[in-house]
Amino acid sequence: MDASPQALSVELERALLRQLADAWYQVSTSHFRGALKRPQLRLVEGRSFFAHWNRENRIISFSRPFVLETDWGSVVEVLKHEIAHQYAHEVLGAIDETDHGPAFQRICERMGIDAQASGPAPSGGPPTPESKVLKRVAALLALAESGNQHEAENAAALAQRLMLKHNIELAERPEGRRYRHRHLGEPTGRVPESDHILAGILAEHFFVEAIWVTAYRPLDGKRGSLLEISGTVENLELASYVHDFLKHTAERLWREHKRAHGIRKNRERRRFICGVMEGFRERLRSEKTKSVEKGLVWVGDADLRDFYRRRHPHVRTVRLRGHGSSEARHHGREAGRNIVLRRGIGDTTTSRGRALPPGSKH
Repeated sequence: MDASPQALSVELERALLRQLADAWYQVSTSHFRGALKRPQLRLVEGRSFFAHWNRENRIISFSRPFVLETDWGSVVEVLKHEIAHQYAHEVLGAIDETDHGPAFQRICERMGIDAQASGPAPSGGPPTPESKVLKRVAALLALAESGNQHEAENAAALAQRLMLKHNIELAERPEGRRYRHRHLGEPTGRVPESDHILAGILAEHFFVEAIWVTAYRPLDGKRGSLLEISGTVENLELASYVHDFLKHTAERLWREHKRAHGIRKNRERRRFICGVMEGFRERLRSEKTKSVEKGLVWVGDADLRDFYRRRHPHVRTVRLRGHGSSEARHHGREAGRNIVLRRGIGDTTTSRGRALPPGSKH
């Protein structure tokens, strides 16, 4: 569908404004404890800004093209930014400061809001001294493409151990680390069990926090869920890559399983893919045990946890119902245990964060 301003009907535009109002209410309640009065919200033509808070008229205006052409997570981040301006003006009375003055900066820091929010965040963020670690990881994952299974497994294990050692050393540094967030995949109405398992894998083994957030699709007027991860730039990059790699690999393994067993329908696909994720998780836990035996113990990142809690002050845990055991799930688990994390995953996925930096084999 054409993502132009003209593509939105009157009914869809009204629904979009209701969703923006709901998002404003959620942010106001969770981050600012109801201290604000709801402003007017409106959509305007043009691309000169993404959103703007008008203090005199109490209006938050959104660029219609921006809202229609951008993922909902970025829209909400920009909304948070404008609400921070509203709070600085109406509650703190910081009307003599510049728009991004000290009061505004303190609010963003305290609430985990991006003070520079101006639309979709760049995939990899600015270069950092730690970026060389990603290049070394990419080189090891390139070696994991070896046809020799033993060499491939050793290279992948070394890549994971390198990131573990790097994060342990990073956590011991006195200076603070800078954290960001990223949204993975596309909004989905009902999150499959396999995606929940995958989110758990990222949080347990790849040094990020993961949470499912509400997303809205303005062009079809539907709500869904989107996976958000938080962490350092390097960890976000690797976790994003692993997310896409596993999604792609699980689908490939299912196609191979169908051919091998003469299966024509996809009735057992979800169970099989759940098994794949479980099998890979078992493999990672086995590698984690080996790392502990080598004295590499990850106890978590308290600063990251604090950043995550500031972004999501009210987290609700939902108990999930699984698909149960089955022969397909058993086969998927066996296949998942044999997955070796590699650098190349083909061109069938388009999610951001798919490609790690090219590694050197020298």
